Amino acid sequence: MKLAFILDPLENLKSYKDTSLGIMREASLRGHELFVSMQHELFLRGAIARISAKKFIFTEQSYTLEAATEYAPADFDGIIMRKDPPFDNEYLYSTYLLEIAANQGAKVYNNPSAIRSWNEKLSVTRFPQFAPEFLVTANNDLIREFLNTHQDIVVKPLDGMGGSSIFRLSLTDPNISVILETITDYGKRTIMAQRYLPAILQGDKRIIVIDGVPLPYSLARIPKAGETRGNLAAGGTGVAQLLSERDLEIATTVGKVLKAEGLFLVGLDVIGEHLTEINVTSPTGMVEIAKQTTCKPAHIFMDTMETKHLIN
Repeated sequence: MKLAFILDPLENLKSYKDTSLGIMREASLRGHELFVSMQHELFLRGAIARISAKKFIFTEQSYTLEAATEYAPADFDGIIMRKDPPFDNEYLYSTYLLEIAANQGAKVYNNPSAIRSWNEKLSVTRFPQFAPEFLVTANNDLIREFLNTHQDIVVKPLDGMGGSSIFRLSLTDPNISVILETITDYGKRTIMAQRYLPAILQGDKRIIVIDGVPLPYSLARIPKAGETRGNLAAGGTGVAQLLSERDLEIATTVGKVLKAEGLFLVGLDVIGEHLTEINVTSPTGMVEIAKQTTCKPAHIFMDTMETKHLIN
């Protein structure tokens, strides 16, 4: 296959653990052609979608890139969108351009309209049977009421990643006012508040779902001492764990809906018994699971993509 990956700048990717590069290595071993593009190298010429891409070749120590060439997105057997959040206006525009490309014959993973409509924090509201108690608002008084009810909560922006700007609040916190003013921009920015889940101390489990089917292992991201967040970017330690019965119930139920929406690669975040986020942009954790278990997520990803290619 001829595969194009839309990535963050290559020099910013951590080669020893980056999921995108892990998938690309597996694809390369199978003889597929790889191309890379940045977010703004997708564009419209009139009403026609175009993409500027560079052929990417792994070498023994690193990789080489050929000169950029302009293509029709449909020239590729798959375009894999792996640009990291934040989901700002530029990301939004990219989903519109990718949707136009898909309407002109391109095969885009994940479905760009679904990326746009599945906010990674708000999407848990589609599965209230699995979500912890939560509140979505910009109103600081409502957040204080929520805090008074649950005593211990977490507040987070709707467009963040890697644990950025996530705060834990208790009734005795002397900084409640300044935290709420900052995170809501004085009531002008909508955020999510969730009941604090003590099970975070055993890990924030990342469950990877490929075409509706969860991997048998999650990556439990365990917070470092004194930290509330388990995100690896916030210093958490990743430990691979077999899915529990509850994990499997959540992942298979959600996975059926994800597949129907065209969300091919998704990362579910589960703390204890509860689903806390649904990551549809560029979920990670594949390399860590592969290193710690006999499960090979990139292999499963490519097997599934090849099967879809043959079927289509």
